[in-house]
Amino acid sequence: MKKAMAAMALAVATALALTACGSGGDTTASSGAGASGGPLNLGEFADVTSWDPSLADIGFDGPYLSAIYDPLLAVDGDGKPTPALATEWKVSDDFLKVTLTLRTGVKFSDGEKFDADAAVTSLDYLKKGARSGEAYLNVEKFVAVDDKTVEIDLTKRDDTLLYFMGLGRSYMMAPRAIADGSLAKTPVGSGPYTLGSSSVAGSEYHFDKVKNHWDAKQFPFDPLAIYPIQDGTARDNAMASGQINVNYADDTALKQAKENGWNTAAKVSGWVGLQFTDRAGEKFKPLGDEKVRQALNDAFDGSSILKSVGSGAGVATNQVFPSGMPGNLTSLNDKYKTSITKAKSLLAEAGYADGFDLHMPMSQVFQVWQPAVDQVFKDLGITVTWDDMQYMDYQKNAPTYPMFVAFISMDSNPVATVERQISNPQWYNPTPQTDKFPDVAAQVTKVLAADPKDQVKEIEKLNTLVTDKAWFSVWYQANNSYVSTSNIEITPVTGMMYPTLRQIAVKG
Repeated sequence: MKKAMAAMALAVATALALTACGSGGDTTASSGAGASGGPLNLGEFADVTSWDPSLADIGFDGPYLSAIYDPLLAVDGDGKPTPALATEWKVSDDFLKVTLTLRTGVKFSDGEKFDADAAVTSLDYLKKGARSGEAYLNVEKFVAVDDKTVEIDLTKRDDTLLYFMGLGRSYMMAPRAIADGSLAKTPVGSGPYTLGSSSVAGSEYHFDKVKNHWDAKQFPFDPLAIYPIQDGTARDNAMASGQINVNYADDTALKQAKENGWNTAAKVSGWVGLQFTDRAGEKFKPLGDEKVRQALNDAFDGSSILKSVGSGAGVATNQVFPSGMPGNLTSLNDKYKTSITKAKSLLAEAGYADGFDLHMPMSQVFQVWQPAVDQVFKDLGITVTWDDMQYMDYQKNAPTYPMFVAFISMDSNPVATVERQISNPQWYNPTPQTDKFPDVAAQVTKVLAADPKDQVKEIEKLNTLVTDKAWFSVWYQANNSYVSTSNIEITPVTGMMYPTLRQIAVKG
């Protein structure tokens, strides 16, 4: 069960998928002298998808990429942008221009200088990227104003730009490596480490610490190694034996932590439930009735499913805005009090007293939740025919069904939540249909146009509206958990399946 949940998290993360001053220095690799944090050996869930930041996945690639590359912006534990190679930034009054001030004195590991021209080269490359391009959809152009200033001109206001840049979409690459197309195999950045020659692709990656990195205090560990170990039992054994000292955790790892006095950290990462793809009932009439959608919220006992399937690691809720973050309203957590009786009554009012028939997709990854759906649907008189398929086919085909069992990644940034979960097409929500719900469309518009100081209030109104309309059937928000030895602490970030090296520190 735990392996299935972990595999699902990887699949979703792969599918989805924002002012300090300082100076740079020589980026010549050293033997590691002067490091104060000791070794850092990370037990990763997944292998690196690509060393090329334009093709890499934000979810699990963070530790790999953050070793090699410096970003323009990073994020803190709340997903708020923080300085990196960009020491400060300013957004124009009309929200159509972002001006970045760059750090000086930084070089890439091949000796090239990092400056505004190099930054624009990387940004242009990222904008064209198959995955990284999602951050720059509203960018018209990047301009090198002078050696240490970059201007980002937007076609329209974009409140998610800096968030996505900080989340992993602003890694700076050496211009020559971009030009010769070698990044995927030979990464060249200005980061705190370089990829070591003793690395074995798919098995273990070793990194050489860079001498006099401009942000050396942020990266005190030496040596650094990352071990991709998808099997949870093998990863837990590696932690117990001392091969790794940071683990992407399951129940066994959390028990190990308690027994050994290790540190644990957790934060919600994605919501679990039914994703509706035809709320207007254009292809499947029942879902077009709000009472039917509400019935499917009342019928599921999220707390019980969280306990039995999710081992209690998360928050029972009916909303998609992450627990404890802007836009989330604790008052909505029990909006739908579990009641089969009420659910049946709502279905009867909608004209479906005897339920209805439908097909839904199923793959091995989601089978842990299938019994809960079967039982609820049986109680409601709903007859479901499961169409079994492999996960990659599920990802492609599930959105063509009126509803499907989902684990969908969440974002720290509330505007990103609005756009990714409600208003903009995504693989899991190809036709948002907000145009069929004038009140929802109007509130989305208010959110995107709101003064920054008033925006969260407008988002809360939207959250209330879509939860009332049963835009989804959310059962709970699941945690990502991490275990580390007593000398290491982790700061999880909602939006990252595995934190970057900036979120891994020596415990004070």
